[in-house]
Amino acid sequence: HIRNVRLLLRKGSVYSATTTALFRIAPAVYLGAAIVAMLFMPVADLYPLISFEGDMICFAYTLALARTILILAAMDTGSSFEGMGAAREALYGALIEPALMIGFATLALFCGYTSFADIFEHEQSFDLHLTIVMLLTAFLFVKITFVESGRVPVDDPRTHLELTMIHEAMLLDVGGVDLAFALYGAALKFELLAAFLVTMFVPQLSNPYLHLSVILGGVALISILTGVVESIMARVRFFKTPQMLLGALLMASLAVFFIACF
Repeated sequence: HIRNVRLLLRKGSVYSATTTALFRIAPAVYLGAAIVAMLFMPVADLYPLISFEGDMICFAYTLALARTILILAAMDTGSSFEGMGAAREALYGALIEPALMIGFATLALFCGYTSFADIFEHEQSFDLHLTIVMLLTAFLFVKITFVESGRVPVDDPRTHLELTMIHEAMLLDVGGVDLAFALYGAALKFELLAAFLVTMFVPQLSNPYLHLSVILGGVALISILTGVVESIMARVRFFKTPQMLLGALLMASLAVFFIACF
């Protein structure tokens, strides 16, 4: 993947006569949104560069900005295939964002904080029902990671058929440096969500270097497991995917119900 990005950075971009300035700036905005989202996330003992009460809401809508700008850029081309991919991406975003917000609400209720730095800094005592809540929340964020990064079983980044594309369909007219920005931004989003998932379950360790090594090892393990899933599974059929995302929303609602009632 990094090799492809390096090759693309050496190439120029070609723009259709039907596109506007929105199409040209979209990849840079997409990459910039992914980088800004990373600044909210603490990693091991490294304090985030951006932190304030309620920053998880800003984090969620920074990711939403990345999705929105690609959707608008795809529609700007006037291509039917890219418009089709944009419509599917908008549908999946509308279904997964409520689950993401409920997942963040669950973490806020569980820890008593609304800032990532505070949530991951303070250790919490676990009992049976809180363990169930955290497992439900973890499974929810696994689904969110696959949706946000466009991976199997929600999407197939390796497909060559426009009719089966979602994320890649929006990039059919993007090339050169712009495509490198889009691909690298998608990779950053995946690693960011993987780091978030690992940090949820790794307790504070006295040795900061050991803590950081465990976090990075967990992210590497999730990347390997994602490759395994993509090797042994096929993409879910389109009309089944909204049902799966609605299931994630119900799971998020169940988790926040547990934490609120017990």
